[in-house]
Amino acid sequence: MNTTHHTDTPNPGLVKAWISAFRPRTLPLALSCIGMGAFMAAANGYFSATVVGLCVLTTLFLQILSNLANDYGDSKHGADSVHREGPMRAVQAGHIQARHMKKGMLVFSLLSLVSGLLLLWVAFGTEGLMLFLVFLALGLASIWAAINYTAGDKPYGYAGLGDVFVFVFFGLVGVLGTYFLQAQELQPLVILPALVCGFFSTAVLNVNNIRDINSDKLAGKHSIPVRLGPKKARIYHLLLLLGGVLCAFAYVLLTYESPWQFLFILALPLVAVNGLNVWRKQTSKELDPYLKQMAITTLLFVLLFGIGQVV
Repeated sequence: MNTTHHTDTPNPGLVKAWISAFRPRTLPLALSCIGMGAFMAAANGYFSATVVGLCVLTTLFLQILSNLANDYGDSKHGADSVHREGPMRAVQAGHIQARHMKKGMLVFSLLSLVSGLLLLWVAFGTEGLMLFLVFLALGLASIWAAINYTAGDKPYGYAGLGDVFVFVFFGLVGVLGTYFLQAQELQPLVILPALVCGFFSTAVLNVNNIRDINSDKLAGKHSIPVRLGPKKARIYHLLLLLGGVLCAFAYVLLTYESPWQFLFILALPLVAVNGLNVWRKQTSKELDPYLKQMAITTLLFVLLFGIGQVV
């Protein structure tokens, strides 16, 4: 257990400490994949406000659970030490005790489960028992993945598998799951917008990992940037951004009906700004704002892309 606390960090009070531990700036990302799935379903005539609302709720609970588990796990495994250059974490700073953080994780596990079960009941009713069970298994896998990212005994985030988790859950599962829960079927091409979210969400994580490369190295957290080194990690970042943009163009060209479908082009300057600054900025402090910028860019990209599909 890592006990190195920043004693000079002022205590923000319990409510602020918990809100900070929820990491609000990561939440736009959770909404992006649900938004993309909702827009794609609406564009194909399958929109359900109730299903989308419950998808949003469940995903937010899962994202907060993942953030709390991350706070707890990084403190436990030593990634949140005095060497950490990103924002202070609640357990590490002593603002929230580890045992209380574990209770918080339990609360959000239960909230995710209840919300998820309600979602499946609304989507499938009593007839679709098989689908209900398949999605329940997916939901339980999501809860497991959220907790074991950094908080398990063998956290896969420390093995450099965080990118795979984010790509799968924030891209494929988030978008295709939201689509399927409304349409009860999948159109093969919807995988392209799902890949857009997967690439961009992984890019957000990559900014985070490039920022924390030195402290992660010291803690034995073998993130992709730690494995690749700073230069190659930045090339990888540009490839993620390019992958997302190319998938968006591919989908529009394959399903082209109106010029509105190219509305997402308005968000491309923001993607370019992110790529350019992650390439140029070297210090953790300089890189930190581009974590939030990429999360918001992803949400904006999804909104413009989605509106272009529905109009």
